[in-house]
Amino acid sequence: MAHDFDTQKAETFSAFSDLQAEGDLPFEADLDLFFVSNDGTSDWMPLAEALADLGFHTHWAEAEGDDPATLIATMPDQILSASAIWMVEEVATRVAIDYGFRPDGWGFAEG
Repeated sequence: MAHDFDTQKAETFSAFSDLQAEGDLPFEADLDLFFVSNDGTSDWMPLAEALADLGFHTHWAEAEGDDPATLIATMPDQILSASAIWMVEEVATRVAIDYGFRPDGWGFAEG
Protein backbone atom coordinates (compact mmCIF):
# COMPACT_ATOMS: atom_id res chain seq x y z
CA MET A 1 0.00 0.00 0.00
CA ALA A 2 1.33 3.41 -0.95
CA HIS A 3 2.17 5.86 1.80
CA ASP A 4 -0.40 8.65 2.23
CA PHE A 5 1.70 11.82 2.21
CA ASP A 6 -1.36 14.08 2.18
CA THR A 7 -2.58 12.62 5.48
CA GLN A 8 0.91 12.78 6.98
CA LYS A 9 1.22 16.44 5.99
CA ALA A 10 -2.22 17.26 7.45
CA GLU A 11 -1.25 15.53 10.71
CA THR A 12 2.00 17.51 10.89
CA PHE A 13 0.25 20.82 10.34
CA SER A 14 -2.44 19.92 12.90
CA ALA A 15 0.09 18.83 15.51
CA PHE A 16 2.12 22.00 15.02
CA SER A 17 -1.01 24.11 15.35
CA ASP A 18 -1.86 22.34 18.61
CA LEU A 19 1.66 23.01 19.94
CA GLN A 20 1.42 26.69 19.00
CA ALA A 21 -1.89 26.95 20.84
CA GLU A 22 -0.21 25.67 24.02
CA GLY A 23 2.24 28.58 24.12
CA ASP A 24 5.29 30.18 22.61
CA LEU A 25 7.63 27.97 20.63
CA PRO A 26 11.31 28.63 20.04
CA PHE A 27 12.28 30.16 16.68
CA GLU A 28 14.52 27.18 15.91
CA ALA A 29 15.25 23.79 17.41
CA ASP A 30 16.69 20.38 16.66
CA LEU A 31 13.97 18.47 14.81
CA ASP A 32 13.69 14.75 15.68
CA LEU A 33 11.92 12.42 13.26
CA PHE A 34 11.01 8.90 14.34
CA PHE A 35 10.94 5.87 12.03
CA VAL A 36 10.00 2.25 12.73
CA SER A 37 10.50 -0.85 10.62
CA ASN A 38 7.49 -1.88 8.56
CA ASP A 39 7.90 -5.53 9.49
CA GLY A 40 10.24 -5.38 12.49
CA THR A 41 13.16 -6.87 10.58
CA SER A 42 14.49 -3.99 8.45
CA ASP A 43 18.17 -3.21 9.01
CA TRP A 44 18.40 0.35 10.30
CA MET A 45 22.04 1.04 9.35
CA PRO A 46 21.47 1.56 5.59
CA LEU A 47 18.69 4.04 6.38
CA ALA A 48 20.86 5.79 8.98
CA GLU A 49 23.64 6.16 6.41
CA ALA A 50 21.28 7.49 3.74
CA LEU A 51 19.83 10.05 6.16
CA ALA A 52 23.32 11.04 7.34
CA ASP A 53 24.17 11.83 3.71
CA LEU A 54 21.30 14.35 3.84
CA GLY A 55 22.65 16.02 7.01
CA PHE A 56 20.70 14.10 9.67
CA HIS A 57 22.29 12.83 12.87
CA THR A 58 20.86 9.39 13.60
CA HIS A 59 20.73 6.90 16.43
CA TRP A 60 18.84 3.71 17.22
CA ALA A 61 16.58 3.35 20.23
CA GLU A 62 15.90 -0.26 21.23
CA ALA A 63 12.33 -1.33 21.91
CA GLU A 64 11.05 -0.57 25.42
CA GLY A 65 7.78 -1.88 26.76
CA ASP A 66 5.12 -1.28 24.12
CA ASP A 67 7.35 1.12 22.15
CA PRO A 68 8.95 -0.38 19.04
CA ALA A 69 12.63 -0.05 18.19
CA THR A 70 13.01 3.34 16.53
CA LEU A 71 15.46 5.12 14.28
CA ILE A 72 15.69 8.72 15.45
CA ALA A 73 16.86 11.15 12.78
CA THR A 74 17.74 14.64 14.00
CA MET A 75 18.11 17.67 11.79
CA PRO A 76 19.80 20.33 13.91
CA ASP A 77 18.88 23.99 14.10
CA GLN A 78 15.65 23.96 12.10
CA ILE A 79 13.27 26.89 11.95
CA LEU A 80 10.04 25.84 13.64
CA SER A 81 7.06 26.28 11.39
CA ALA A 82 4.63 23.70 10.07
CA SER A 83 5.95 24.20 6.55
CA ALA A 84 9.60 23.89 7.56
CA ILE A 85 8.94 20.74 9.59
CA TRP A 86 6.96 19.20 6.76
CA MET A 87 9.68 19.94 4.21
CA VAL A 88 12.27 18.04 6.26
CA GLU A 89 9.82 15.31 7.25
CA GLU A 90 8.73 14.62 3.68
CA VAL A 91 12.29 14.21 2.39
CA ALA A 92 13.25 11.88 5.25
CA THR A 93 10.04 9.87 4.93
CA ARG A 94 10.61 9.26 1.23
CA VAL A 95 14.07 7.90 2.03
CA ALA A 96 12.80 5.82 4.96
CA ILE A 97 10.11 4.17 2.85
CA ASP A 98 12.77 3.04 0.38
CA TYR A 99 14.53 1.23 3.26
CA GLY A 100 11.46 -0.52 4.71
CA PHE A 101 10.60 2.02 7.42
CA ARG A 102 7.58 4.21 8.10
CA PRO A 103 7.28 7.52 9.96
CA ASP A 104 6.22 7.43 13.60
CA GLY A 105 6.03 11.10 14.53
CA TRP A 106 8.34 13.97 15.29
CA GLY A 107 9.41 16.26 18.09
CA PHE A 108 11.96 18.92 18.83
CA ALA A 109 14.39 20.17 21.42
CA GLU A 110 15.96 23.60 21.59
CA GLY A 111 19.41 23.37 20.09
